[in-house]
Amino acid sequence: MSVISAPSAFSANEIRLEDFLDLERFPIHDLTSDKRAALVAQCHQNLEKCGCAHVPNFIIPTAIKKMKEEAFRIMDGARRAHAWVNPYLTKEDTSLPSDHPKRFFEERTSSFINSDLLEADSILRMIYDSDVMVHFVSDCLNVGPIYRWAEPLGRNPYSVMKGGDYFPWHFDGNDFTVSILVSEAEEGGDFEYAPDIRSANNECFDDVGAVLHGAREKVRVLSLQTGDLQIFKGRYSMHRVTVTQGSSPRIIALPTYVTNPYLVNRPHHAEAFYGRSMDIHHERNLERVDNLTD
Repeated sequence: MSVISAPSAFSANEIRLEDFLDLERFPIHDLTSDKRAALVAQCHQNLEKCGCAHVPNFIIPTAIKKMKEEAFRIMDGARRAHAWVNPYLTKEDTSLPSDHPKRFFEERTSSFINSDLLEADSILRMIYDSDVMVHFVSDCLNVGPIYRWAEPLGRNPYSVMKGGDYFPWHFDGNDFTVSILVSEAEEGGDFEYAPDIRSANNECFDDVGAVLHGAREKVRVLSLQTGDLQIFKGRYSMHRVTVTQGSSPRIIALPTYVTNPYLVNRPHHAEAFYGRSMDIHHERNLERVDNLTD
């Protein structure tokens, strides 16, 4: 594995990219690299075409092993969610027609290892704190600047799904999510999504409702493998993870980025996903740039 010698996007002295990346294969630090340019172009193209970029075997096996070991060490602190939720994480509105998306509830049984539980030397924390990674993700999205999220519980958590768990259809409260699969389920656990099914000014309830009730025309399926990177626009693309099966949990790391460094989850989002809200969620419960339900 090479060491950093070419120009970096930002200073890489504090964080050794070699601890989690094969820089010969993925020279994301080298702005002069044709490999980097091709990778960024491919990611950008896929994001524009289908709302999702997928890079197989992005994180090296030794780093994945350390992340898996960390997740198992702190898994006792995972917040187990067992609740009935709609895609917007809002309460049921009985004034709406019975087939309205806001009245479509499914049972969610997955867990989160919240960001505040990560260990001081966490590889996941290292990946998230790397300015080079932030710059790379920004280039792939063709959006900038982007920032690490101020959200204290959900900025870089592990999602854990044990046998029989299901993560229902939902939208994200943040702009962009980077996923790194740390451990595969024995069966199931596929990522399904409906890219750009709504916009900042249009909920597109008819299209959302059609997917919720079984329409597959707008649905794409991605079966991630250990070490794979996924860059995804989850604010406007409804998505879910299918039921997992077997004794091996599906563990996925979720480094999360935003365009507004001040915003955090709304209190009801934090409570639904991470088990509690904190003072910061109420203090910064501001108007969003969009007019969406959630």
